[in-house]
Amino acid sequence: MKCAIYGAGSLGTVLGAYLAESGADVELVNRNRAHVEALRKNGAVISGTVQKQVPVRAIFPEEMEGPYDILLLMTKQLNNRETVSFLKPLLAPDGVLVTLQNGLPEPGIAEIIGPERTMGCVVEWGATLIAPGCSRLTSDPEGLYFHMGRMPGVRDESFAAVRALLERMCPVAVENNLMGARWSKLLINATFSGLGTVMGGLFGDVSETPKAQKIAIRCMKECIDTGRAAGVTFAPVQGKNITMLFSWHTPVKRFFGERILPIAMKKHRLIEPSMLQDLKKGKLCEVDAINGVICAYGRKLGIPTPINDQIVDIIHREERGELRLDPSNLDLITFR
Repeated sequence: MKCAIYGAGSLGTVLGAYLAESGADVELVNRNRAHVEALRKNGAVISGTVQKQVPVRAIFPEEMEGPYDILLLMTKQLNNRETVSFLKPLLAPDGVLVTLQNGLPEPGIAEIIGPERTMGCVVEWGATLIAPGCSRLTSDPEGLYFHMGRMPGVRDESFAAVRALLERMCPVAVENNLMGARWSKLLINATFSGLGTVMGGLFGDVSETPKAQKIAIRCMKECIDTGRAAGVTFAPVQGKNITMLFSWHTPVKRFFGERILPIAMKKHRLIEPSMLQDLKKGKLCEVDAINGVICAYGRKLGIPTPINDQIVDIIHREERGELRLDPSNLDLITFR
């Protein structure tokens, strides 16, 4: 079974190391020449909550030779149409593309390659690329999980093969409610990646800073209210019902939600938001595919999303260099 990780950056380098270490036939694909050359020379070097150095096969996109049975898509969503169109002819006739991206990417991908070849996987851990070929795993090893689902028509054999592949790294929860799992991850990313990027900090900075806690609990409620209006049933996250924990209608319940944020994020407090990593490198980030999705659904369904609207605006100002990546940006967010 031939597979590739397309967009093997911070997360993909970690996943590739685990898969290669287990003996999987996997290629790590990236456009960054320094990164690919470092992977070829030194292997994938993983630090942080685990330590390992694993020889891997790293290639550039133009070096890919199909057919691939499994393509794991780990790029940003910014150029999905072009990326998926490029990958389509490289898939085996019964191959599948598994998107591990943030946001809600499956419907758009299915339009290009068909729902019967589209799977989705929610990544419940974080990593930071600290140098070419070197990635730091920032989640506790006991908190590493995948939530995996599929679009209608995906064969059982393909589904089982992807699950077995990903389980070489960590447990995989089979998710029949794929969109519910996506919205649960969207809630987490919008809150902790969005606010972490606003303040130039980690997930732990959001969950442990009083001002950020007050904004975070409101951001989460906007996502829950919008998702419910869209007919979504939010999926549990690592066995926890996040809507029960973080949906509130009284000041007492809101206060309780703020207090449990540090506990909920304990195993992931060292995650550096991928959007923040992009801004530090002078790149555009995918805020429009994360917080911006909530804003778009809110406008469509008549659900106010003032916190997410302000997060999107601030991050775009950071992209343009109008604002520094600084905790003081939290003061720009107003709420009642």
